[in-house]
Amino acid sequence: MKMNPLGRSGLMVSELCLGTMTFGRHTDEAEAHAQMDMALEGGINFIDTAEMYPVNPIQKETVGRSEEVLGTWFEKTKRRGDWVLATKITGKGNMNVRDGAPITGDLIPQTVEASLKRLKTDYIDLYQLHWPNRGSYMFRQNWRYDPSGQNRDATLQDMADVLGALGREVEKGTIRHFGLSNETAWGTAMWLKLAEETGGPRVMSIQNEYSLLCRLADTDLAELMVNEEVGLLPFSPLAQGLLTGKYQNGIPEGSRRVVNPDLGGRMTDRVLPAAQAYLDVARDFGVDPAQMALAWSARRPFVASSIFGATHLAQVKHALGAADLTLSEDLLAAIDTAHKAHPLPY
Repeated sequence: MKMNPLGRSGLMVSELCLGTMTFGRHTDEAEAHAQMDMALEGGINFIDTAEMYPVNPIQKETVGRSEEVLGTWFEKTKRRGDWVLATKITGKGNMNVRDGAPITGDLIPQTVEASLKRLKTDYIDLYQLHWPNRGSYMFRQNWRYDPSGQNRDATLQDMADVLGALGREVEKGTIRHFGLSNETAWGTAMWLKLAEETGGPRVMSIQNEYSLLCRLADTDLAELMVNEEVGLLPFSPLAQGLLTGKYQNGIPEGSRRVVNPDLGGRMTDRVLPAAQAYLDVARDFGVDPAQMALAWSARRPFVASSIFGATHLAQVKHALGAADLTLSEDLLAAIDTAHKAHPLPY
């Protein structure tokens, strides 16, 4: 398993990261713990969760359950130190968590303490802001994105307040580093600027959706990440299963589309033809399409680690095969050709 630096943190993380958003709902505790065991054995040392997980759907009564599942594994095995552990504080507007309250400096100590308790650990390696208070163009909001209503001074004051609170948690040792999620190039640049001006903690990573079907990070954000040494942590690198090919002929029983038919707005009239183009590339080069998509996302020059989730243990085993897959220049050229023919299909 290839290891990459996590920004300037000094931490090295596996190029694949185990995502846990199904833990505690679609994946029960025993299965989740078996996934963690298998991932470690396969060379993965990076695991990602969030206080609001599990999802599909997010419910008040299940908030924090995924963290709790990780916590029971840590308690049982005494192997907390084997993992680089990442979690997230929920952003403004999700009514299932604190009635949609925004992220504030006053809130940070409470949320960190609550996550530590659920995780049964005394430190978090990477504490991430799930999305910015000002909103985000992610989650298919890019088609009508309009930042003209933002208040720059208020946004920067909000960032400074939160950065100060994160710095105090770093000083206490409850978190080691902090990252962003669903963030923009401008937003990331401002977090970096404020850290430089105040001596606060520096952004180490950005967790945004990124896959063969969603390449919003390829230009301005990519330039920022490369030059500022901020690593991308792609989520949904398999595009919610679209890149595995399982939805080309309907909705399989037990699949994510059974509970989320439009896959969060990803099911458009262009998406299945676009997915087929990548399935054809995989077929032509004799590689597994899911492993191809994972390996591609993990080896982009600005990526630190690509996050995949699994409902069942067999899916983890299958995903681990991506670590051994070589992507030839001819295959990469074919991927680029497919991308030009099917740009941003959702």
